[in-house]
Amino acid sequence: MAEKVLIVYYSFSGNTENLAKAIHAKVGGEIFKLQPEVPYAGDYNKITEQAKKEIQEGFHPPLKTKVDNVEGYDKIFVGSPNWWNTIAPPLATFLAENNLSGKTILPFYTHGGGGSGSIERDVTKLCGRSKVKPGLSFYGNDISDSQIGTWLKDMV
Repeated sequence: MAEKVLIVYYSFSGNTENLAKAIHAKVGGEIFKLQPEVPYAGDYNKITEQAKKEIQEGFHPPLKTKVDNVEGYDKIFVGSPNWWNTIAPPLATFLAENNLSGKTILPFYTHGGGGSGSIERDVTKLCGRSKVKPGLSFYGNDISDSQIGTWLKDMV
């Protein structure tokens, strides 16, 4: 029986969305873009300060839509930009609201120079009894299909 795959991500500028779509092109499955009920708005500095405050407070913004039947998936790719050395609050909401026990979690993220920060540790904390694999990251929109392929091969 083939494993059911879900790719769920939050993207603000489009970089993480492009990476999610590149992964989806290679693995198939379902793809789902997380959207907070109240979108981040304003200039870049205002948005980053809002995100910093939310992260410091452990705030999980309500999501506009939910993923149906998360328990039906075996492998869940989770994507986010690196915001203040961790995942964006909308992805934290998804991870906190869903029981991912027994699932294989594959984090991916984009960054503006901060690398992986504490993303993998923070994803592992929020995923309870899941098997969290090493993540894949890219600087900005500098996405490499060959790197994605190598990462996916290593995840099997």
